[in-house]
Amino acid sequence: MARRGLLLILSSPSGAGKSTLARRLMQWDPSLRFSVSATTRQPRPGEVDGREYYFHSRAEFEAMVQTAQMLEHAEVFGNLYGSPKAPVEAAMQEGRDTLFDIDWQGGQQIRNSSLGRDVVSIFILPPSIAELESRLRARAQDSDEIIAGRMAKSRDEISHWAEYDYVIINRDIDSAFNELIAILQAERLKRDRQPDLSDFVRGLNKEFDAR
Repeated sequence: MARRGLLLILSSPSGAGKSTLARRLMQWDPSLRFSVSATTRQPRPGEVDGREYYFHSRAEFEAMVQTAQMLEHAEVFGNLYGSPKAPVEAAMQEGRDTLFDIDWQGGQQIRNSSLGRDVVSIFILPPSIAELESRLRARAQDSDEIIAGRMAKSRDEISHWAEYDYVIINRDIDSAFNELIAILQAERLKRDRQPDLSDFVRGLNKEFDAR
């Protein structure tokens, strides 16, 4: 039966495992559409418009905001970033789900948007602050200064956990992933996300009448 696609939001402090879970979920279900952000920054070598980002001028981006073509947007280090609405709406009409790997501010904007009723939001928590810092250091990608900045920011990010529909504590990536799948499967089966159910039940009743 046909169903309406949903908007799956994953948020977490840096190092809690959000991006790893998002990648695994995309591999588990290739029909999932990953939300490609729009930005006003210049493309880096090797980046392709529509793959890594949708690249726009500031004037184009601001016009999209003014005409409600963005589900969410923010300015980061002098560049604008946001989630275009049109590709998400197209995926929903096809019955495809869209995955958002965004922070709590972006998640809040999407929940308050015209598509908010189709949002399923999940916050990923670390098992402890010590483990969160350990995971950041294990990446071996950032300086001590950057790690300290990420840790300072994480307290504010974690304070928004109660705004989400679901919370997963990522003690073990496999267990967290199984919980994520369980949430997605249950949300897909919700009655109001299956618009053909009424016709299906009417068909069952016709079978009763024909007996």
